[in-house]
Amino acid sequence: MTSIKCGLCGRHYEADSINILGRQESLWFLSASCVACQTRCLVAVIVREEGLSEVVSDLTSAELTKFRKITVPTADEALDMHNFLKDFSGDFSCIFGQVAKEQGEE
Repeated sequence: MTSIKCGLCGRHYEADSINILGRQESLWFLSASCVACQTRCLVAVIVREEGLSEVVSDLTSAELTKFRKITVPTADEALDMHNFLKDFSGDFSCIFGQVAKEQGEE
């Protein structure tokens, strides 16, 4: 969409001004607003997948297998991490030292 120009002023649409309204199978409905002239348009786009694209990664196959099995963090876990980082000073050596003490690895 960012390669398409506004029909009124000719300026390219910016990614932030494009919104996905919905989708029905391969048909996507978008709205776009021109940042220059504020003209709005509705767009219907057909996206066809000809085949699966190759995964490009620097991970080994063992690492890919390992990371596929990891579960997505829950909302509570994300909130816990947010609360932790909110007051975190950035001293990782202190954190890792504290974990080592708790595990008796000092």
